[in-house]
Amino acid sequence: MKLVTKLNLKMRNIFLTQRTQRFKKLILLFLWLLILPFRPAQAQDSTGPVYIVQPGDSLSSIASRFNVSMNDLMAANSITDPNQLKAGQQLIIPGLEGVTGLLNTRFINFGDSYRSLIRQTQVPEDLFKRLNRVVSPSEFYVGTNMIIPEQDVNPNQKRISPKAGESLLELAIKNNTSVWNLTDINQLSGTWDGIPNDTLFAPGESTGNISGLPSAFITAEIRGLPIKQGGTGVIKVTTQPDVTLGGLLVDHPLNFFPNDDGTQVALQGVHALLEPGVYPLRLDATLPDGSKQSYEQLILIISGNYPEDPILFVDPATIDPASTEPELQELVNITSPATPTKYWTGDFLSPAIAYAESTYFTSRFGNRRTYIGQGNGLTINGFHTGLDFGGGDGLAITSPAAGVVVYTGLWTVRGNATVIDHGWGIYSGFWHQSAIQVNVGDVVQQNQVIGLVGGTGRVTGAHLHWELWVNGIQVDPLDWLIQTYP
Repeated sequence: MKLVTKLNLKMRNIFLTQRTQRFKKLILLFLWLLILPFRPAQAQDSTGPVYIVQPGDSLSSIASRFNVSMNDLMAANSITDPNQLKAGQQLIIPGLEGVTGLLNTRFINFGDSYRSLIRQTQVPEDLFKRLNRVVSPSEFYVGTNMIIPEQDVNPNQKRISPKAGESLLELAIKNNTSVWNLTDINQLSGTWDGIPNDTLFAPGESTGNISGLPSAFITAEIRGLPIKQGGTGVIKVTTQPDVTLGGLLVDHPLNFFPNDDGTQVALQGVHALLEPGVYPLRLDATLPDGSKQSYEQLILIISGNYPEDPILFVDPATIDPASTEPELQELVNITSPATPTKYWTGDFLSPAIAYAESTYFTSRFGNRRTYIGQGNGLTINGFHTGLDFGGGDGLAITSPAAGVVVYTGLWTVRGNATVIDHGWGIYSGFWHQSAIQVNVGDVVQQNQVIGLVGGTGRVTGAHLHWELWVNGIQVDPLDWLIQTYP
């Protein structure tokens, strides 16, 4: 009997001990859940690489870019409303087996090449082709946006280039590395595979030399890629001392001017009616000894997505080629010279700033237009060459930036007109004025009153039309109000 009692007591103690231990475990689990930060289900909990949403992205464009369905993309990221996408948001990209980490985007700039980008990023070529659906290196255009898997560390950022007659061994010694390391980093067939002027990468920080450019150039950059129809291309180049620059964008010669930061800058407009596609961009360098070096790449020009304006019925005389063509040619001649003096500093300001509270745009630049002559049915097609500000007769027009008045007068299409030269090939035109309040030769300052809003010329009502010419091409003035050039 005593033996049974002892056995029962022992079993009871074991049961109580186990229950106590389970209770302790439950308490610990409860406390752990309390101190653990609450984290709702997010895209990061799924599997797959992460893409950072860029300005202008849509869920459909991202799905198309990565060749996944919208439904799969939404499901992987627990998205219920595709319109709630925000720049900077992280998205898991499903269906990319074997790819992890962060997917970055990079616009191809002048001097980049297919080979140099593979070497610089150390991304395997088959993965690079898969992510970007690149079939051939010939698709590699300036302004194309490529997807690059971000590496944790890539110490091989130093650009180097073998000179004629220089071996890879000499180049390796000069850059404090081994010839085998140089061969491996740059995916060369062997130590004999070095080509003069080829862009290679070595351990170390970037020296600023842009890939693939001839020796006269140190750096070259195209700002604001990709360039749109009606956009302004900004080309900044650093050269060796005493190098004179020229070049070509699409079919327009470039004019370079010295900038405050030591670069040489060319500003070039792209025509609003230019078909989207790829066009030549060439840089020409003349060295102090008279020798010349050139480099050319294709650059991508994208659509400005300009809408159609309603049909406009106007005075037939204002669309008669007998008057419109000579007037346009006179304007082209006025805005063609590239004055070497840069009169403006900083931002351009709205020419309607004097009546800013009542300012609104009645028509944007680039809108496709059809004009029909009242009474004779004469029709012309084109685009809106400037930015229209609403407002009635007599409101003050101010200069958006400093410059010199180079034209005042009455034209058939543009009515009372004023043209201001801001320097470096940049001109402002102000049409349809009721009164002109400056004279040719006047030096005007930013915000100075230059005339009054009116309804002269080809109009359907009083308004201010502001036109901006950049090296012989009309561009979107709104771009110049929202960013600083150069």
